[in-house]
Amino acid sequence: MADQKWLHCYDEGVPHSLQPYPNRTLLDIIAETEKQRPNHTALYFKGHAMTYERLGRLSDAFANALMHLGVQKGDRVAFLLPNTPQLIFSILGAWKAGGIAVPLNPLYTEPELERALTDCGAETVVTMTLFYNKIRDIQGRTKLRTVIATNIKEYLPTILRILFTLVREKKEGHKITLKSGDYRLADICRNRAGFAGPAVQIEPEDPAVMLFTGGTTGIPKAAVSSHHALLISGMQIRSWLKDVLVQWDDRAMVNMPLFHTFGLAGVFSTSLVAQTPLILIPNPRDIGDLLATIEKMKPAVLPGVPTLFNAILNHPKVKSGQADLSCLKVSISGAAPLLAEIKNRYENVTGGHLVEGYALTESTMAAVMTPVRGMYKRGAVGVPLPDIEIRITDADTGKGDLPPGEIGEIVMRAPQLMKEYWRQPAETSKTIRDGWLYTGDLGYLDEDGFLFIVDRKKDVIKPSGFQVWPREVEEVIASHPAVSEVGVAGIPDRDQVEAVKAWVVLHEGRQLTAEELQEFCRKSLVAYKVPKHVEFCESLPKTTIGKILRRELAEKEKTLARGKEAGIALSSR
Repeated sequence: MADQKWLHCYDEGVPHSLQPYPNRTLLDIIAETEKQRPNHTALYFKGHAMTYERLGRLSDAFANALMHLGVQKGDRVAFLLPNTPQLIFSILGAWKAGGIAVPLNPLYTEPELERALTDCGAETVVTMTLFYNKIRDIQGRTKLRTVIATNIKEYLPTILRILFTLVREKKEGHKITLKSGDYRLADICRNRAGFAGPAVQIEPEDPAVMLFTGGTTGIPKAAVSSHHALLISGMQIRSWLKDVLVQWDDRAMVNMPLFHTFGLAGVFSTSLVAQTPLILIPNPRDIGDLLATIEKMKPAVLPGVPTLFNAILNHPKVKSGQADLSCLKVSISGAAPLLAEIKNRYENVTGGHLVEGYALTESTMAAVMTPVRGMYKRGAVGVPLPDIEIRITDADTGKGDLPPGEIGEIVMRAPQLMKEYWRQPAETSKTIRDGWLYTGDLGYLDEDGFLFIVDRKKDVIKPSGFQVWPREVEEVIASHPAVSEVGVAGIPDRDQVEAVKAWVVLHEGRQLTAEELQEFCRKSLVAYKVPKHVEFCESLPKTTIGKILRRELAEKEKTLARGKEAGIALSSR
């Protein structure tokens, strides 16, 4: 790796390589931590603390329960749970039993959930009681034969549990009647309490997790990563952050869902490697609760997406200076482009570092990050982490290495790439070629090896044949003081074939016209990049982790356009 030009940009103390990686798994790391400090806190949930010893006992009990229910090595175990203690120990238990964990988005609709369960072939699912009936409704159309339910209140502190039972449980749909043949998580763990951990041999290269991703085509696929890949990813991110964090003592927020690679392969894996206590957040969209938890629990690490950091900055308590965020040593932004204006404001408010990262589910998270203390370049997502290689190839042919500054497809090589798309060899071979992951993202490397993301190949807008990258336009619009959020995409246009459109959310109490915003853009953008259309909205569609859905904005526009054309055709008859 000595010839990689980005290495000179590393913070002092960050190793250029972590090779050779130990032939171990996260389960080995947890067992070692439990042996070293059994009474050390592994996680917090709404004020309830769980030690490593208890985490080990619960995961052992669940592993034995799964094996008693017929789960064998290689079987998929699905999870329909928010970030709760049950999700943590049941994933670990599934691994100890030799299973492959399949965390799913609890907000999936029934058709989405049915498709995911059918694709992965899971026969066992652990679900929050709130989603139990949804599972039962689709069970007959899947391979599911074992349904295990758990109530979110089970690991709440006593007072909160009583209040939840009295006020919220029945009203919000958490109280259920268990159908014959189904199980309660608490019961099966209690029945296997005290049993030694299973004697299943877990090898580092065994598959550990399936995470659903749109990949480079937008079609949901299950990316399979190994136990070793999760460990490697955690070690790489840990090496990047270790000089600003105190081992054992500093805490990390787990507000990113564990069905997303950012949460599972990023935050979870890194925290286990670093022996960092986890603070579980089941609903990160409740910014008021998130801020209250930060002030009470004093985390040093906060992961998130740009919309989360923007929402924090715009919360009344933060704007009025009433929120104390000084505990946050380092926050990590990923999954979507971080605007420089948000980074600057956030660091001024917290006094900590806001670093950006770039990764994919297919790369098992770790890939590129901005140095914590060192060089920062506006618009760059950072440099490759130890043992990651990045190249820029011709976007049409996928061949050749382009020189610094030239835009092409980003390809990467890393020791923790996914093993495959589950049972989709053709799709796997399109994405990983000769050991290199073809990301479907467009970008360039500068002379120092900093990576700049231009956009997804499919998101490029082409008005009158020119190429416009949505992110570039979004950066300019977001710098306007009246703008809170913005999404940019291409829409059909009679004159230009495709036109640039911006959907804009304004800060509360601010006013702005489309003409004023277009004039503002003309100061920084060539004419064909200035949005031809501007629509002001109260909110923008986002993924469950807060990433703005450009494609959904564009698709709604296309649907409206088709409707208008149909109306015109009918009226002309």
